[in-house]
Amino acid sequence: MKLLLLLLSGLKWGKLATTGGTMLLSLAVYATIWGWPYAAGFIALLFAHEMGHYVAARRCGLNVGAPAFIPFVGAWINLKEQPRDVRTEAYVAVAGPLVGTVSAVAVYLWGRWTDSTLLLAIAYAGLFLNLFNLLPVSPLDGGRITAVISPRVWLIGAPVMLAMLFYRPSPVLAIIAIIAFPQLIKAWKYDPKAPENLAYYGVPFQTKLEYGGLYLALTAYLSVMTFEVHEMLDAMGHPT
Repeated sequence: MKLLLLLLSGLKWGKLATTGGTMLLSLAVYATIWGWPYAAGFIALLFAHEMGHYVAARRCGLNVGAPAFIPFVGAWINLKEQPRDVRTEAYVAVAGPLVGTVSAVAVYLWGRWTDSTLLLAIAYAGLFLNLFNLLPVSPLDGGRITAVISPRVWLIGAPVMLAMLFYRPSPVLAIIAIIAFPQLIKAWKYDPKAPENLAYYGVPFQTKLEYGGLYLALTAYLSVMTFEVHEMLDAMGHPT
């Protein structure tokens, strides 16, 4: 992702490598495919998700840049310094899906209230986006959250990602799989007794329970909501 930003700068598109510029660029690209209303709603939910990360990072005292967007890749915040321990990493990671889920549910309720298929479609995209991000493999949010339990959890998420890649191939999934590969090697070689791992991953069992429970609850809720809205849109004859 940083490489893509460097490419933008190299093309003298430096001014686009900002929140507003990259957001407008993504909006224009998505609008040519899905239309302006859907594109604007989707970008807004992406922004809400990333602002969850941004605010959480700032609360932890981390030096963080504003969100940036690239079409068909997504959005992210630029952490200019890494979290000092896994608890901080998990706190920043879980804030994105939490804020993103609340935002998507708000759009869903708005769509039900106004009987708007468009709003329901936007809500579905937001719900699916946050559910996908909870796959327990780094660098996705789910991998950063479950790392508080153990990096070895990533070895569970890897087969799921591979299944998704074979079932519905996409460039985004391929990019994430490539980025995730070194992290999976790290998880395979993980030694919980190594001093550097004790310093970073050593958290109380209570913390593991709290983040593990929150992760499972959020994943379960998003799974149910994504399925329900998908079925609702199918019944309305809307492609998802």
